[in-house]
Amino acid sequence: MNKLFSFLVLFLVLSFLSQAKDKKTIPNVRIKNLKGEVVETKSFNNDGKPFVLNFWATWCKPCIVELSTLHELYEKWQKETGVKIIAVSIDDSRNSRKVAPFVKGRNWKYEVYLDENGDFRRAMNVNHPPHSFLINSKGEIVWEHSGYAKGDEEILYEQILKLIEEERKAKSEENSK
Repeated sequence: MNKLFSFLVLFLVLSFLSQAKDKKTIPNVRIKNLKGEVVETKSFNNDGKPFVLNFWATWCKPCIVELSTLHELYEKWQKETGVKIIAVSIDDSRNSRKVAPFVKGRNWKYEVYLDENGDFRRAMNVNHPPHSFLINSKGEIVWEHSGYAKGDEEILYEQILKLIEEERKAKSEENSK
């Protein structure tokens, strides 16, 4: 019995370590854009540059503050890094009609999608908005953060810069081989 328990513990530890090495990618879920067209989330990309995936809701005050703050910085960030922000509303089907006018009224320039049934939110393990993910050029999730407090946008920007530098170095090393 002791050997069986030791084997089980070893197996669980090794399984956990192997999963930790594998970077998680965005699951393929069908959601809608603001025009009501169905989009597969696996198609999200930024032409080989990183992007931010942000889950939010119209009823979430920290979400609105975060996206409004990011809106003020977005143009500068795009010029400096090429990063793109994709905002996914988790408002349900009863409230999703409010999302397009809400976004338009704030003049947000992000790509905005609707996850009315919550499938994408659940697949990404988002429990409390706002929840942001930084996705690298390969479509792998390299960083995530839940919640928002003033200054979190600076941490996100530092992560974007760090990722761009890491990818630049990796590409340079690859090219020198």
